[in-house]
Amino acid sequence: MTDTASEKDTEFEQVGKLISKARFAFVTTSTSDGRLLSRPLAIQERDFDGDLYFFTEDPSPKTEQVSADSHVNVSLQSGDNYLSIAGTASVTRDAALIDELWNPYAEAWFEQGRDDPAVALLKVHADSAEYWTVDSPKPIALIKYAKAMITGERPDVATNVSVDL
Repeated sequence: MTDTASEKDTEFEQVGKLISKARFAFVTTSTSDGRLLSRPLAIQERDFDGDLYFFTEDPSPKTEQVSADSHVNVSLQSGDNYLSIAGTASVTRDAALIDELWNPYAEAWFEQGRDDPAVALLKVHADSAEYWTVDSPKPIALIKYAKAMITGERPDVATNVSVDL
């Protein structure tokens, strides 16, 4: 394996780790008049393989927006770290996948529970990601911020990486 392939695998793993530590993400879609609209959605428990899943009602404004323009952004905070994913979304009613991901939190959003005809999943296939991970413990980061204010330099407290997935 080349260094580049190994580096890409490591970056992919880091994206997966950040996702696994987050409960919610903001999913951004485009409205019919071109405005961007973000809403918080619960990330469904699953090992990251390049796809993210969110329970949603279908039909809904969100699923209509995805049908018209599948380009989305998913952003999340994972502890002191941040992740932004650009991808394409689709709506699926795959019963086996819904059963696999179904949980009490999803139950609360659907009047008829798992049998509600509006139950669907928003699937986001990740094309690229950018993440910012904090490299320093908070006390050290605060010292670096103070130093930066005195020297006028940027504080070196995080790593920023862009990843093609």
